[in-house]
Amino acid sequence: MVLVVVMGVSGSGKTTVGSRLAEKLGWKFYDGDDYHPPENRKKMAEGIPLNDEDRIPWLCALHDILRREDSSRQDTVLACSALKKMYRHILASGASAIESNQPEQQEGNTALKILFVHLDGPNDIIAARLSKRRGHFMPPQLLKSQFDTLEPPSAPENFITVSLEKSLPEIVLEIEHAIFQGEKLP
Repeated sequence: MVLVVVMGVSGSGKTTVGSRLAEKLGWKFYDGDDYHPPENRKKMAEGIPLNDEDRIPWLCALHDILRREDSSRQDTVLACSALKKMYRHILASGASAIESNQPEQQEGNTALKILFVHLDGPNDIIAARLSKRRGHFMPPQLLKSQFDTLEPPSAPENFITVSLEKSLPEIVLEIEHAIFQGEKLP
């Protein structure tokens, strides 16, 4: 059973990569953006970056989804920005991670084993993608705040970094290789 979180700044391709990976593998896919409360969507649409207070309840809701799928032994892919280390800890451990900023026991449950896939690329490529995107609540002018917030994953986190300068099939194949070759998996 595998849980994968495809992460990165807005416009990095999380939904596209995550949905393609899940479709190819026959796994469940969730887009974290679908779970933002209306207040968060309104704030972002107005060009106001979200803060920790805005994001934490949303991340806890996403943790609950991952916990449920893990309990059901369902392989799952989630697209979620997961910009800060603390956010990734919340995805793994739920609300218990907020105080300690460490993945740990939550009500007798161990932290979820998640492979974080960081889609990484230069600001100019991502900005170009965002300028072409229509009908999304996240405006291009918030990209700088996303990069300012980003804490790229690092050891001992369970992650791989994939260049979004590669083609979509190459990106999906690299993630598959990491999953099925056991690279970076707990």
